[in-house]
Amino acid sequence: MLEAVAFYIFAAFTLACFAISVFSKNVLYAMTSLAGGMIFVSGFFFLLDAEFLGVVQIIVYTGAVMVLYAFSMMFFDLSKDVKESRSKAASRLIYTLGTLSALILVLIFAAPIASANLEARYPIVETMGNIEMIGILLFTKYLVVFELAAVMLLVAMVGAIALVHKDMDKGVSDDNA
Repeated sequence: MLEAVAFYIFAAFTLACFAISVFSKNVLYAMTSLAGGMIFVSGFFFLLDAEFLGVVQIIVYTGAVMVLYAFSMMFFDLSKDVKESRSKAASRLIYTLGTLSALILVLIFAAPIASANLEARYPIVETMGNIEMIGILLFTKYLVVFELAAVMLLVAMVGAIALVHKDMDKGVSDDNA
């Protein structure tokens, strides 16, 4: 009973934080609520007795949001609200994303009905903890996916550095001319 109450409290706070993050016109409010939402998401992992994933959620994802927070404080004029104008293409995109989100929600709520006769491939082993089981799965079944994710992050980082240096070179050459 306590887990159900905690789940609904975490769910309400998570949805509220992410809604503030999406609908806020102030960058600081959006970043702060995004970090708060990530903290509440980690609460779900703690409820599921996955303490390692909960701590990783706090350290990695909330840390990444805080880095984004710092960059947004450096690059944006935070005293101004964001003004947006919508075109027809943007309205169609919003409609499409809303429809896809509704479809995904229906599939999420229908999944327990379809999964009533499924069984776990990796049963719980009483002698191993969460961290050992994650390590075994990551370095056996999901090794290729784990390495591909690392390579994709490396490529994204190199691409971001290349784009920043390209823009900086243009700015320096424009100032000298």
